[in-house]
Amino acid sequence: MALSKEPAATQVDVAVNSATNLAEVQALIAAAEQAAGRSAGDVVLVAVSKTQGAEDILPVIQAGQRLFGENRVQEAQGKWPDLKAAHPDLRLHLIGPLQTNKVKDAVALFDVIETVDRPKLARVLAKEMAKQDRRLDCFIQVNTGEEEQKAGIWPEDADAFIALVRDELGLSVRGLMCIPPVEEECSLHFALLREIAQRNGLEGLSMGMSADYEVAIQFGATLVRVGTAIFGARKPHP
Repeated sequence: MALSKEPAATQVDVAVNSATNLAEVQALIAAAEQAAGRSAGDVVLVAVSKTQGAEDILPVIQAGQRLFGENRVQEAQGKWPDLKAAHPDLRLHLIGPLQTNKVKDAVALFDVIETVDRPKLARVLAKEMAKQDRRLDCFIQVNTGEEEQKAGIWPEDADAFIALVRDELGLSVRGLMCIPPVEEECSLHFALLREIAQRNGLEGLSMGMSADYEVAIQFGATLVRVGTAIFGARKPHP
């Protein structure tokens, strides 16, 4: 006798799951804020929708989420113009590496660039924002683990780079962003990012993902970037 197969998840199932997951993440953020002695609403959730189709993102929008993050400019161009046209209050953050040849498209589509990490990119961004008359907020990505394969300015160069981007180029720097090494204690990296931000008078800290955002909140995160805990396992990149 052939074994019966479990029915595939329907789009309704996926929608219910993502909306439920969103509510759970929001509740955990609220609990972490309270445990850290922070005010309710101090931490803003960036729902990371990379590799998710518009049909997967829509239920999360319908559940009230308005801030999303994408890793790739080209992928975002395929789904977000229509979503943003239908929901004008949506805001989109670029949270992946940005190549200079994609700056024009990124400035046109995104609302915040979280991965400013080298002088050439900063200069091209400043020029393109002036050209398009769009002054996007930026975060500077710091490579707290000094990993050769990972983007981000190294901690020892951060102060000078912040001065260049903010003071010389005039970009609107809201804060700093990091992605700690997977195999290391994340709290050490969150503490380092906070220290760099404090000595440079920056309040924004984009740090913490699905596995560690509650820890990040303890160390002052103002933005947490959560994808898997909301949408489930990532789909293969299109």
